[in-house]
Amino acid sequence: MNWQPTELKNEWVQLCPLQATDLEALYQVACDPLIWEQHPNPDRYKKEVFAVYFEGALASGGAMLISNAQGQVIGSSRFYDWDPALKEVKIGYTFFARTCWGGAYNKSAKVLMINYSLQVADRVLFHVGVHNIRSQKAMEKLGAKVIDEVTVAYYGEAPRKNFVYCVERPLP
Repeated sequence: MNWQPTELKNEWVQLCPLQATDLEALYQVACDPLIWEQHPNPDRYKKEVFAVYFEGALASGGAMLISNAQGQVIGSSRFYDWDPALKEVKIGYTFFARTCWGGAYNKSAKVLMINYSLQVADRVLFHVGVHNIRSQKAMEKLGAKVIDEVTVAYYGEAPRKNFVYCVERPLP
């Protein structure tokens, strides 16, 4: 399974592999401090902190740039930690421009990623910060359930407490 597919697309979003040349366009979305206020690392709006996040995204081999139907960059997400023995993969590190909050963008992107994952995986996991109420509610809208609480070591950042949400085959 290629964890960085060429393209995933629906009427709301298009996900394409993240490229090094996407740094500036994606940072223009990420520089909004309110995006990160509930996130485990609330400083990601700072260019030097975001650069570490972006480096980790490229290194992951599963990062996707998210654009809207008009081709405007609106966020990013990634596949990571594929475990073939357990047949599970994680999706996360997701963020969207505030103009996309509360609409169909997050759900559209996640459903594309979940459906892609469930071609080979039996379950999809998500790490969500314990204080990130907005993302927790978004996971619940997808039918994901909390199955654990863990400390996650983010690439180049301090470890943070997260809930583990799970979506299993078949989708609810």
